[in-house]
Amino acid sequence: MTVPDQTHERELVEQVDLCSADGRRLNPEARGWSRSPLHTTNLQGVWGRTKRWDYWAVQSSDFVVSVVLADIDYIGMATVEWIDLRSHRSGGRTVTVPLARGIELPDKVCEGRLSYTSDKLEIKIVYDPEATTLSAGWTEPDGSSGSIDVSVAKPAGHESLNVVIPWSDKRFQFTSKHQGLPVNGRVVLADRVIEIGGESGDAWGILDIGRGRWPYRTNWNWGGGAGQSTDGHHVAMQFGAMWFEGTGFTENGIFIDGRLHKIGEELDWQYQWEDPMKPWRVRSDDGTLDVTLVPSHDRHARTNLGAVMNEVHQVFGSWSGTVPDGTGSTLAIEDALGFAEESRARW
Repeated sequence: MTVPDQTHERELVEQVDLCSADGRRLNPEARGWSRSPLHTTNLQGVWGRTKRWDYWAVQSSDFVVSVVLADIDYIGMATVEWIDLRSHRSGGRTVTVPLARGIELPDKVCEGRLSYTSDKLEIKIVYDPEATTLSAGWTEPDGSSGSIDVSVAKPAGHESLNVVIPWSDKRFQFTSKHQGLPVNGRVVLADRVIEIGGESGDAWGILDIGRGRWPYRTNWNWGGGAGQSTDGHHVAMQFGAMWFEGTGFTENGIFIDGRLHKIGEELDWQYQWEDPMKPWRVRSDDGTLDVTLVPSHDRHARTNLGAVMNEVHQVFGSWSGTVPDGTGSTLAIEDALGFAEESRARW
């Protein structure tokens, strides 16, 4: 299926540096979006506002697990977090690292090997053109052990949404969002083994890579999901809001059979922060995109490390509704696995 783009934004097709040669300002030629990561994120020269992270999540109908490495200059974080969506139990391990010592996130994304090791947490992320391997071992707060070993495939022709959000020439963000990637592997919690993907049923990998320089106070929405349309197409969704308002660029798009349909419009989000278990609706002005997520679990988390504060409601559930197919018509989806969140940060 041919999927034209519903956007005014400039599409990039060649490699480009994110910053000027000294790393201090946004390169004007870096403004735009692409179907694969093309930016070299040469963020040297400025300390204190630079933020880098690789966030992986795997979601099935019963279970969610995330693996995160983050460097926000003055603090680094290595995290594994899991949620049993049936029992609503959760766990994992987070290690906070002063000055992000031992966490190295490269300028070229989706390449090579990332790792972090401490006495209670070990993480390895190995990128490969055909699949990424996520492995980790950790000690839970109660002393029990946990591990994850999964492979996240990258099917041939499966695109990603990569875009630079330019608040100014000194504040900007490169983001690389990957949705609807097939997963196969397992999580082990003490003596319990959770099989994910493969013959165990649908499970999808989600990747959020960030490299940029942010304002201190930022709120954002993020959502996504994947499944089959009622007529058999693989559909994945990528939505955002708030943090890019007024910049002329968005992180919105639909993937149909792996092909990205970029949406330049700022979408309308409808939900209740005070009651996040009520449905979350995301809609375009023309109504061709109109999907609602019915939550089954709310992950409510607060972090307060003095200079760094974050509060988030992240809900998991299933999306139903319609998405544009790029031909002027729509595809219907029912019960596509997914998530949505609002985050409020000082960082």
